[in-house]
Amino acid sequence: MTADTLTPRLRLSRPTADDLEDLFAISSDPRVWTHYPSLRHRRREETAARMAHWEESWETAGLGSWSVRLRATGELIGNGGCTLLGGEVWNLGYRLSADHHGKGYATELASAAVERAHAVDPARPVIAYLVEHNRASARVAEKAGLALVHRTADAGNPDPSVRRLVYADRPLTGAQLAAAAG
Repeated sequence: MTADTLTPRLRLSRPTADDLEDLFAISSDPRVWTHYPSLRHRRREETAARMAHWEESWETAGLGSWSVRLRATGELIGNGGCTLLGGEVWNLGYRLSADHHGKGYATELASAAVERAHAVDPARPVIAYLVEHNRASARVAEKAGLALVHRTADAGNPDPSVRRLVYADRPLTGAQLAAAAG
């Protein structure tokens, strides 16, 4: 088991099966998905599948999404970190409880994730893949040291007017950009 990562207010740890119920409660909350409502989890199996993807990244690349807890109370408030995407890039992502939005936790988590990704494999770019109208996530990506490198249509989005942004910590090759687009 990988040691926890501590930030001033957060304990970041590799998820376990015991985290499923809390992570499902967060992932099924419509308030968490205001920027992309169709991705809200409706069944525990969807959250379990995401957790399996994170575990695969941990096993393959030595880093994946963390369970995010408040250090002061131990409360699980979400997940986030860098997972391997397409074998080419670290994908910075997070999902925090709506009750904990606007408190700077996402920035604290994102900064720790980028730092860890650079330590684990500095040659692999870190990207954030987000919808254009999610300005809060764009600000978090920028605060974590990423810059906008690509803008395109969001393939598969039920709303054809939505644009997808790719932020990265460096210029991307064609293969890396393709991996970022999933």
